[in-house]
This record gives sequence, C-alpha cells and structure tokens, in this order.
Amino acid sequence: MLLVVFVFGCSKSMDSVYAPEVSSVSNATAQSSVLKSAAILPQEGTLKGLNLGIAGEFVILSKTGITSVYKSSILGDIGTSPITGAAMTLSCGEVTGNIYSVDAAGPACKITSATRLGIAVLDMQAAYTDAAGRVNPDFLNLGAGNIGGKTLTAGLYKWTTALVIPTDITISGSPTDVWIFQVAGTVNMSSAVRITLEGGALSKNIYWQTSGAVTLGTTSHFEGIILSQTGINMKTGATINGRMLAQTAVTLQMNAVTQP
Repeated sequence: MLLVVFVFGCSKSMDSVYAPEVSSVSNATAQSSVLKSAAILPQEGTLKGLNLGIAGEFVILSKTGITSVYKSSILGDIGTSPITGAAMTLSCGEVTGNIYSVDAAGPACKITSATRLGIAVLDMQAAYTDAAGRVNPDFLNLGAGNIGGKTLTAGLYKWTTALVIPTDITISGSPTDVWIFQVAGTVNMSSAVRITLEGGALSKNIYWQTSGAVTLGTTSHFEGIILSQTGINMKTGATINGRMLAQTAVTLQMNAVTQP
C-alpha cells in the first residue's frame, strides 16, 4: 500500500513540475509566431503618400508631348513642358478641364503658362525621386515580376525587373492606406485586364513609380498615379482612374482618363 501511494504521489509531483515548462514552450512559440508575422506584414499607417505639389493638379503631365487618337475623354487638366504646345496633338473637345502650354502653340483653347508648367514638372520629378528612394520594401520581387491574379494589401513593393499584369488584380485596403510600387523596368498590362479596388482603397493613394515605359493594353482598366521616368502608352479603349505623370510622352487611343 505504501508503494502504491508513493508512486501515485511521484506521478502527481512530476505533472506539476513539467506542466509549466510545456506551457512556457507553447507561449514562446506563440510569441515567436507573432514576432515573425509583425516582421513580415507592413505596419498600418506607417507608409506615407507622395507630395505631388502642382503636378497633383494635372491628370496628364508630360515633358515631351501628349497625343491622342480621336476621340479620348479626359477629365482634368493636362499640360506639357518644356516642349512646345505644338506637341499636344489632341482637340479641345476631348478635355474637360484646362490645357496648359508653355507657348502660343497647341490646341486653340490652351492657356499659356510656362511658369506653372515649369513648377509642375519639377514637382513631378521630385515626387518620382521620393518614390524611387523609399527603402525597406514590405514586398520584394513579388511573383517574380508577374502579379496576375493577386490581391495587393497596403505597403511598399519593389521589383528589380519589369512588371507584368496578365490577369486581373485587386488592391485591397482602407481609405487611408497607401501603396507605392517601385519598378526598375517596364510595366505591361494585358488587354481587357482590370485593377479592382476593394475595402475603401482610393486611387489617389496608389503610386506606380517606373523606370521604364508603362503600357496599358486594349480595353484594360488601371487604377493609381503613374510616375514614369519614360513614357505612358494607352492602347485602344483602355481606361484609367488616376494620373499619368511622364518624363517623356503620353499617348492615347480613344481612352477614358479620369482624375482620382
């Protein structure tokens, strides 16, 4: 009887000794998982948007020209500088807004304002430099440069190559969230592909900084502000809710362009 009591007593004692250790291990594992998740996911509200300055008052701004295959529909102000206004080959009826030129050339309804355009271009370049200079991306080379079918949450994204969008994507977040996409090469969106916003995400808080040209395929739909070091080309019937700020030219072909 004494032996049985002794063994039972030891068993109970052993349980009380090891249980806290198992609990500690479990807690440590849980804490480690939380820390890993915190390290991977961007912290809400930490990413700040870009200051576009006067450039943010233009839906299309370029340095070497704006061309359109009739008829495009543009909602917002447009302008080009330092090149002559003659490089804007579109009609007044395509623009619901002001058309700014550095000189007397260009569409008949133009407003000549070399000073305003000069400041806007400098602001555009400063915003591009700011976007390109953001460090510590939350997502690096996502999808190896192919983001078709993905849902993109708020944060700083960086690709060291070209970026392709062959199928629909979703940008998901709140009205205060910010997305900055840094692309070292070109951006190509396939025909009929759409970007959809959900959760209250706003086009004005989405920035695409690209070193190479941006091409939006036939009847595609794009969301966000494009800051391109080169050109932006919209194929027939493509639409955009955003801004196109190009350090070379913007080409349109029967497109709908709406400021955010």
